[in-house]
Amino acid sequence: MNPKLSHVFDIVAEVGPMRDLGAMPHGRRRMVPILGGTVRGPRLQAEVVPGGADWQYVRGDGIVELVARYAIRTQDGTGIAVTNRGLRRAAPEVMARLARGEAVDATLVYCRTVPQFEAPTGPHAWLNASLFVGDAVRLPDAVQVAVFEVL
Repeated sequence: MNPKLSHVFDIVAEVGPMRDLGAMPHGRRRMVPILGGTVRGPRLQAEVVPGGADWQYVRGDGIVELVARYAIRTQDGTGIAVTNRGLRRAAPEVMARLARGEAVDATLVYCRTVPQFEAPTGPHAWLNASLFVGDAVRLPDAVQVAVFEVL
């Protein structure tokens, strides 16, 4: 049996300017603050809570490893923790444009993530019981992630 994907919601996370922290043992470390945003879709409506961040490092091969940690608050007031790990790769000139905060054609960039959720017992506990994958697009001032449950 092959896994299937079911679209559950889209996250639009508003982000601030990238902070380049310099060369570290595993690559060039960067941090992007998460300022807020929305979660909209057939299975969940929520807001992205300001205060999270996407901690990245650029590996020697040019691939960016992403680990975003933030919280969302559902319409009923439930807080849910999110950890979203991913990889972004593209041609070097496209990656340089993204690093400068420029808009690029999303078809030129591979950016996939694996969001993990921590929800309390109750109506949103289904988020704790499945695996999810995301298809992400970096915009100059936001990141859009289409989130799919793996069935």
